[in-house]
Formats: sequence, structure tokens, C-alpha cells
Amino acid sequence: MTITNLLKLGIFLLDCSRSKLYAALGRRNGRVVASDLQSGSSSFRVEALMPVAESFKFALELRTHTSGLAAPQLMFSHWEVIDIDPFWRPRTEEEYLQWGEKWDGVNKAKAYMDAVRTRKGLATDKHLVQHAEKQRTLSKKK
Repeated sequence: MTITNLLKLGIFLLDCSRSKLYAALGRRNGRVVASDLQSGSSSFRVEALMPVAESFKFALELRTHTSGLAAPQLMFSHWEVIDIDPFWRPRTEEEYLQWGEKWDGVNKAKAYMDAVRTRKGLATDKHLVQHAEKQRTLSKKK
């Protein structure tokens, strides 16, 4: 069982930059919870949820894409279980027919786990050198 912590985003922005906000949230596995039009103005108040692991430099990206028209307010919301097995691979006949020998999609639980292990200096299953024969030096020593 893998869990992730989520941030609650409160964002005020104009209607013209709402699509750019939704695109930025989509790139970072965020989801919109509520979107309300403020009475007496053309601004929107958007509430969204985003994993903490995906939130680094989000404010900078959002301000860049919306030309400074949106600035998020981030605060911790809750913990959520990720229902994906980080070590999943096709095992049954049906899974082999559907996904093939190796699944090429992104396993979010595995990506989060590998990022934490890399940050802590622990071993991961990624190979540093994939093709060692291609990385040899061809220059001659004199």
C-alpha cells in the first residue's frame, strides 16, 4: 500500500487564464475540486488538489504560463492511498495479451517510490550504464 500527501490549492484568476491553470494542473497530476465565479467581477476562485511530490516549482510555472495573473495558495489537505502496486507487471494470460511483455505506461506509485529512494541515496532498479560498450573512449594515448 502506497500513500501520498495532497496539497489543497486556492487560486484566484481571471477567466482568460483558466485553461492555462487546468493544463498546468493536468501536467502535475492535480485535479480541480471546485470552480466558482466571484460575484461582481470576472475572476474565478478555483480549488484543486495536487500531490506534494508534484508541487515543486508549481507556483513559478503557473505564474509564467498565466503571465502573473494567477498565484496559488498551497496548504496541506490530507493523505490519500494510491491503489497501484509499485511492482506490478503482467502475469496472467489476459494481461500479457493486453499489455505485452512489459507495460510501458507510467506507474505513479513506482515513480514516487524511486524519487524518494534516489533522494535518500538508496538503491533503485535503474541502470546507470545501459550500454557500456558504447561508452568507451576511442582516443589513443600517446
